[in-house]
Amino acid sequence: MAASVVVNQHLLCFPSSRNSRSCSWLLHKTCLLTPHRNIHFSLASSPFSTSLSSTSQSPEANTQTAESCVNLGLSLFSKGRVKDALVQFETALTLNPNPKEAQAALYNKACCHAYRGEGKKTADCLRIALRDYNLKFGTILNDPDLATFRALPEFKELQEEARLGGQDVGSSFRRDLKLISEVQAPFRGVRRFFYFAFSAAAGISMFFTIPRLFRAIKGGDNAPDLLETAGNAAINVGGIIALVALFFWDNKKEEEQIAQITRDETLSRLPLRLSTNRVVELVQLRDTVRPVILAGKKDTVNLAMQKAERFRTELLRRGVLLVPIFWDEVKAPELQKKGFGVSSKAVMALPSIGEDFEKRAQSVIAKSKLKAEIRFKAEVVSPAEWERWIRDQQKSEGVSPGEDVYIILRLDGRVRRSGKGMPDWQQIVKELPPMDALLSKLER
Repeated sequence: MAASVVVNQHLLCFPSSRNSRSCSWLLHKTCLLTPHRNIHFSLASSPFSTSLSSTSQSPEANTQTAESCVNLGLSLFSKGRVKDALVQFETALTLNPNPKEAQAALYNKACCHAYRGEGKKTADCLRIALRDYNLKFGTILNDPDLATFRALPEFKELQEEARLGGQDVGSSFRRDLKLISEVQAPFRGVRRFFYFAFSAAAGISMFFTIPRLFRAIKGGDNAPDLLETAGNAAINVGGIIALVALFFWDNKKEEEQIAQITRDETLSRLPLRLSTNRVVELVQLRDTVRPVILAGKKDTVNLAMQKAERFRTELLRRGVLLVPIFWDEVKAPELQKKGFGVSSKAVMALPSIGEDFEKRAQSVIAKSKLKAEIRFKAEVVSPAEWERWIRDQQKSEGVSPGEDVYIILRLDGRVRRSGKGMPDWQQIVKELPPMDALLSKLER
């Protein structure tokens, strides 16, 4: 059962003062949420995919407006003058901006703070934009300009707030997550209806049973049988308790499922560098390879990869792509001296996500090029983000953070199997069907 939900698509642009060309501030491309059938240890569902781009032109008008300040800030931003750009975005917020101008100013102000390593200020700006100006959380997840922020604890806190929803960050992200959860568990609403209906029926029955129970206890003529009445009351009370317990259990499972979907969304957006130096997100490899994530100490992971070389041919036939992560070599994300996020070369190599990418990805040419670039091993980009995701996943599964683990993904992005230590490659060769086999086609 798969479903796609279009979350948001709008382009904020304003005309230049002297010509008819428009200046794009904040581009939210179509964001697709594609839930999957089941949830295991971890699954990589099709993500909330968004693409953010900002271009600007210097304002030519003498009078300062929120629009002109944002345009000037973006121009300074593109030249690496982050401090001056930050001043312009802050000024724009004081000039009575309309909602779209305020959203653009707050978001780009957050990018400036992220560049400067100011996690708390970044989170505060994004929190206001989410709450008051309908910023989509998928934009924050997908923007390479915020890669350093996503590796900070402030991002984890903001993501948790967005998952739970509320007055501080709004409820749009939680609504999207609940929609996916409902698709994955379509009978939860039906179950809750029956919980409520049967609880109400037991309550009504209890309302009439209590007076009969008092009469049975007092005894006398025409008094109902005490054992029978007490038995009926016990059945009603037990039924209410059981149904209420099931209702709360179902709610707990829903929260766990939403938390898992949030982690899956984060995983699907983690970047990899292929052997050709092309940077792609994990979701872009869906239907093409089966990534095997190896996380642990360098010696342990290297030994596992050496053992995998013995089965290289068979593993390649099964679409295996090794993704090593070394616990002892993960460093804090470094700040770029100019601009934000990944290099311009990497950005050009990274296809946009959304309808345009979906159309290109369906073409035979695009897929054949991507397959040609994929080899036996890929290098993680933003290793701190990868480590944070794996440690969060370990905590959710009751595994001590920092232990050696492996995660095998399916062709459709869901987790096929995971465990402690390193995998048995011979067993994996027996378990995984070749890429041209019928089972692999059904797995897509």
